[in-house]
Amino acid sequence: MEHFNAASEEDLERALLSCLRSHRWAGRVADHRPYPDLDSLLAAADEAAYDLGWPDLTEALAAEPLPALPPDTYAAAHTALSAAHAAYEARFGHVFVICLDGVSPSEALDRLLEAIRSRLTNDPEEERVVAAEELRRLARERLVNALRGAGNCANSHNESAAGR
Repeated sequence: MEHFNAASEEDLERALLSCLRSHRWAGRVADHRPYPDLDSLLAAADEAAYDLGWPDLTEALAAEPLPALPPDTYAAAHTALSAAHAAYEARFGHVFVICLDGVSPSEALDRLLEAIRSRLTNDPEEERVVAAEELRRLARERLVNALRGAGNCANSHNESAAGR
């Protein structure tokens, strides 16, 4: 927490934007420093995420990374995932995003495909709510991972999955 609280404005903004690519979110989290502990920081990050409007969420969704599938994933899985992502983006107009924190690498592909297929049945407004919640969860996990490693949130994208 000391490193986070003492970081320069520029360094903190860069780190926060690597957790969630929303300038509004990063600004709100940064503006409330210093934080006495991790729980206070996470509460502020959650609150800032809950207050984001659709334009802010669109900004964040546009910057989500492509999924990192295990190197031994068979080609048919890549094809299925690409088709599912294309169908999702055609339906909702933005990338699919999901927090896979706590999911083992061996289960990640199945969980990802199951979630994208399930969420394709959502209406657009319902899916906006789900996508916003997934972004909040991703930002929270990336922030925790960055603080544990005293580094940048971008180093902890292994728990996320998004697609174009």
